[in-house]
Amino acid sequence: MNNSDLADTIASSSDVSKADARKIVDAVFNAIADAAAKGEEVSLNGFGKFKVKDSPEREGRNPATGEAMTIKASKKLTFTPAKAVKDKLNG
Repeated sequence: MNNSDLADTIASSSDVSKADARKIVDAVFNAIADAAAKGEEVSLNGFGKFKVKDSPEREGRNPATGEAMTIKASKKLTFTPAKAVKDKLNG
């Protein structure tokens, strides 16, 4: 499922046009991305949590040459599903 499919599903299950549903989907994902960029946790009741985690600088190897190299520190966005979502997945 992609953004358009999600917007189509929202439009068919509620009283909004496909264009409005697409704007809503885009706004939701932009809000999550903006909050994550600020380092905030986004918790959606009954769905799960998006958290920003720091990945420290570490040593690695260049796969092409096998040469040792330093991999820069970075931030990662992780998702932890809520119990209700886990239960749906595992029937």
